Amino acid sequence: MSLHWQPSTTVAALHQRAAILAQIRQHFANEAVLEVDTAVLSQCAVSDPFIDSFELSFRSHPDNDGQACFLQTSPEYAMKRLLAAGSGSIYQLGKVFRNGEAGRFHNPEFTMLEWYRIGFDEHALMDDIERLLTPLLPDYRFERISYDALFERELGIELASASNAQLAAQMRQHVDVEHPMDDRDGWLNLLMSHVIEPRLCGRAVFVTDYPASQAALARLKRLPNGQQVAARFELFVDGVELANGYHELTDANEQERRFLQDNVQRKQLGLPQRPLDMRLVAALQSGLPDCAGVALGVDRLVMLATKAAHIEEVIPFMFEQA
Repeated sequence: MSLHWQPSTTVAALHQRAAILAQIRQHFANEAVLEVDTAVLSQCAVSDPFIDSFELSFRSHPDNDGQACFLQTSPEYAMKRLLAAGSGSIYQLGKVFRNGEAGRFHNPEFTMLEWYRIGFDEHALMDDIERLLTPLLPDYRFERISYDALFERELGIELASASNAQLAAQMRQHVDVEHPMDDRDGWLNLLMSHVIEPRLCGRAVFVTDYPASQAALARLKRLPNGQQVAARFELFVDGVELANGYHELTDANEQERRFLQDNVQRKQLGLPQRPLDMRLVAALQSGLPDCAGVALGVDRLVMLATKAAHIEEVIPFMFEQA
């Protein structure tokens, strides 16, 4: 352990960060959205195979056997339980934790802003995000483009007719990578992260209408042409993934099915099985109001607003210093 005690950021940057957090809270006060503060420690973990939770043990006495607990990767499940209990529109600004994530835009402990608006779909929520971010990121103008249209514009690929082999060949023009040929979403994700996202520098882009297979916790919908897609968007600013939003799934049976499918996929990938939060399923059975929700990386937002090059410039202490 190093004895280097000074913070990675500056006092001036801390003042800028505090001002941004104050603006965020003022936005939600103006919109009459309630701030909530849910538990960081949970008995359940996120089911997503591509997010690794921190696991620890709770002991009521040092000699007792430990009970497995997990640090939250997102407050989503708890916040939806509040929505089902009648909270109305809510937001949360706090710490979340993801194992194995470290780098220019990542720290294992980071600050997330997550909010849910009752009666909104994903389009109304994108309007809300623009109202929040325009004063914080005045140099950017926001555009919206569908997932399929983005692939056609940037890579000349028509996804409706493109085979997995064509996606793999397109990817290998840019990066020599080995990946299972039958994993279509894997090839799409590689193309998005390695080829398309870097081309979005200098712009603020909402990518909408993700493939139905990438719905996560979003509901599905049909476009006028009959195509089924996820009612989901991601926001990229200057090539950085900043926010991920959904018109939220309210079907309890479908939620349970997706949870179970996640654990099947975790097993196939050789990952540990996680205890599923069936309290969320019970909350949906009770009745989740029609709503849209989004999670936004606050540290990345501060980086963009202050033109910082590395996340260490906008948080007091990186994981290595904590």
